[in-house]
Amino acid sequence: MRKIVKTSGITILVASLIGCSSSVQFVSRNESENKPAAEQGQSNQVASSPSPPSQLADYTLKKSVDPLPNDMYFKDYGTNQFVSTAKDRLSTFAADVDTASYTIMRNFIKDGNLPPAEAIRVEEFINFFPSSYPAPTDQTFAIQADSGPSPFQKNLQVVRIGIKGKELRAEERKPANLVFVIDVSGSMNRENRLELVKKSLQVLVDQLQPTDSVGIVVYGSEGRVLLPPTSTEDKHAILSAIDELQPEGSTNAEEGLVLGYEMATRSFKPSAINRVILCSDGVANVGETGAEGILRSIEDYARKDIYLSTFGFGMGNYNDVLMEQLANKGEGNYAYIDTFSEARRIFTESLTGTLQTIARDVKIQVEFDPKKVDSYRLIGYENRDVRDKDFRNDKTDAGEVGAGHSVTALYEVKLASPAHADLGTVRVRYHNTSSQKVEEISEPVKVQNALSPDVTFLAAVAEYGEILRESPYAERSSLADVLKLAEATAIGEEQLEFVRLVKDSMAISRN
Repeated sequence: MRKIVKTSGITILVASLIGCSSSVQFVSRNESENKPAAEQGQSNQVASSPSPPSQLADYTLKKSVDPLPNDMYFKDYGTNQFVSTAKDRLSTFAADVDTASYTIMRNFIKDGNLPPAEAIRVEEFINFFPSSYPAPTDQTFAIQADSGPSPFQKNLQVVRIGIKGKELRAEERKPANLVFVIDVSGSMNRENRLELVKKSLQVLVDQLQPTDSVGIVVYGSEGRVLLPPTSTEDKHAILSAIDELQPEGSTNAEEGLVLGYEMATRSFKPSAINRVILCSDGVANVGETGAEGILRSIEDYARKDIYLSTFGFGMGNYNDVLMEQLANKGEGNYAYIDTFSEARRIFTESLTGTLQTIARDVKIQVEFDPKKVDSYRLIGYENRDVRDKDFRNDKTDAGEVGAGHSVTALYEVKLASPAHADLGTVRVRYHNTSSQKVEEISEPVKVQNALSPDVTFLAAVAEYGEILRESPYAERSSLADVLKLAEATAIGEEQLEFVRLVKDSMAISRN
């Protein structure tokens, strides 16, 4: 179990996330903090903590100063506190391979603005950067668990928990039975976002094998089938249908998803990858606005091995919360595509992992030794919390991991005594999609005299995210500290780009 804190002084706009045109109510966070904890439904959080992401009627947040352009919808999940190991030695959370928060931040910075604090999910910053973990050879996952002195706080250790999924060659991937559900409403005409959708899907289709198939559903004021399931042997027909997409009407997301799932059900193949791929800005103003029924249906389809992945496009008038929750319930991944290069990265370099799930309900549990660890804090993963007692409850929904994907989590740890050979044990439990069996593996958390360069870089990334989301634990450092560390350890195009983003953030902050 983990403690979560929230900062105050921000206005909360409570609205239905699917029906952005529905009535809204303004609630002060300070007012909500005065409510009894029982009303909040979270015994381990302060009273102002929003309800769990089990429905789409949820919180959206804006800063009272420097308002976001044209309604950007984000949710503040709070900040994990330090937990006394003597009181609770277990930390349990669901694996997460989403990266959308990082690319949303990148888009804000490139436009000359700092992102709102509520847009930052630090674990997605960390997991944006590919790991160098060795892939397992004879099992589904390999675990990397190590630690070393924190570069930002002298009396703390940074613990890195990493898991790496087994890799598959492109020819080993199962046939893919894909249904594209594409938002072609008027809002998708802004910033040429529909054009980027078209280019992104063209990249994806070019990577598919002759054994794959694609169907297309579009929705504006209403949903309609644009292309029935078509073998990729006829790529010309698929690419022509994508090329002809034009913006039209309002936004009936519910009808588009219903039609997409109906098509996926009719063309379902037990031995194939059956996946719905939603491309949208996440904003809807026509159709179902209650939305609880949609999420329940998505969960039902996921149990029948029809998964949902969501890909977000656009900045003004964008609903991050909806896109993330849809992917969570659909047991798929959520990414935000801000450039053609990002589309290429997702649909070319990581296509097999994006499409083929190797493990469902992936849960990670770290057990710290109270004799060696005084207290600990998980950095990020606030909305991925799993009750400790549910680690071995195999009915509990958790994260999904694709072939070759890795998951990384960082902890800050205060030692109870000088460093030992190990600080505890990390366990990973998951449902193997190949064997249809539940498996569990474990490794000790080892101590090192110094952090490796890759962990040091990730520590800089995590601190950057903490600063941007105004975490109380970031007061000890600055963007200048982050820059110094990142410049010393960055290698490769993506890490060097991060260095430039930190420099741009510093320049924006001065203005």
